[in-house]
Amino acid sequence: MITIADRIAGVEEYYFSKKLREIAQLRSQGKDVINLGIGSPDLKPADSVIKALNNTSEQDNVHGYQSYKGIPALRGAFADWYKKYYQVDLNPETEILPLIGSKEGIMHISMTYLNPGDEVLVPNPGYPAYAAAANLTGASCRYYNLSDEQGWLPDLEALEGTDLNKVKLMWVNYPNMPTGTSASTALFEQLKAFGERNKILICNDNPYSFILNDEPLSMLSAGLSDYILELNSLSKSHNMAGWRVGMIAAKEQHINNILTFKSNMDSGMFLGIQAAAIEALKLGKDWYDSIDKIYKERRAVVWQIMDTLDCKYDKNQVGMFVWAKIPESIADVDVMINEILYQADVFITPGFIFGDQGKRYIRISLCAPVATFEKALKRIEQIKNK
Repeated sequence: MITIADRIAGVEEYYFSKKLREIAQLRSQGKDVINLGIGSPDLKPADSVIKALNNTSEQDNVHGYQSYKGIPALRGAFADWYKKYYQVDLNPETEILPLIGSKEGIMHISMTYLNPGDEVLVPNPGYPAYAAAANLTGASCRYYNLSDEQGWLPDLEALEGTDLNKVKLMWVNYPNMPTGTSASTALFEQLKAFGERNKILICNDNPYSFILNDEPLSMLSAGLSDYILELNSLSKSHNMAGWRVGMIAAKEQHINNILTFKSNMDSGMFLGIQAAAIEALKLGKDWYDSIDKIYKERRAVVWQIMDTLDCKYDKNQVGMFVWAKIPESIADVDVMINEILYQADVFITPGFIFGDQGKRYIRISLCAPVATFEKALKRIEQIKNK
């Protein structure tokens, strides 16, 4: 057999990829497993979005290759969206790069800027893709701990007390996943100043700013900088996860640098999806309010599940998950998760997949109907009452 490249030898298969196979195996055995683990929106996009896709797809001469930078109308729609909801002015010609999903952007940024020997500041707990992308470039991860005691915010003063000479890039994610911690203007200003003082590129991954959050914020509201990038996405805010529409916002030189790598990786986004994304970006506050109403109803039942499991959680969390601390009486969250899976046929995400700072936590996604959460609640109550 041909051996795999060294760059992938230290990268593990994504946890959910493995767990979904396990769930599929249980279902093949007749188990009705309820999956409350993954944040994949179960609701559809707005009707106008679907109509735009259909109308464009039926036209001639729209099925060929598209621009690597997206059509001007899409970049303009992203710029209008940022101005309307984040109060951020962006030049659609030079400061916006559409992506085939923002997860693609994590890899593009990493491949554009990181060399072997560079260091990357990665949050713990945090989205596993940040570390995976860094490892694939040959860079080294330096995890910075987030904790409940610190409000799940980075301790920038403590970081500056360490040697940062090799650090080239820092991943942040506010509103935060998995903890649900809100963004704030003060935090973004502090991060911008930290990046500029230490010549570290601060990358904010921002797909959750509209979910159960009355005040969407962008890191770019602190002002564009040579040391700031922001990723955004329509996956969560517009129920378009499978459509793969994201973006990078940054100063022109960053956009040009990343485009150099991206243009060697894909051939642009299908025009029908770009037309649909433009319609999505035109939606008003009533769209976001309607989605939040549904998520609030679901969250109320998820809180009941967490109460049944004797977990502690903050009701001020935002985003499409509930993050909760397991009781002290439970020694191992993995044992707890598997007991719920194999006894109640309910899958809940263990917090340790986001780093060892999550080893005493669990996370439930809000991406299921209320009836499904109520069904899961009854099953969990049954095993708890045995």
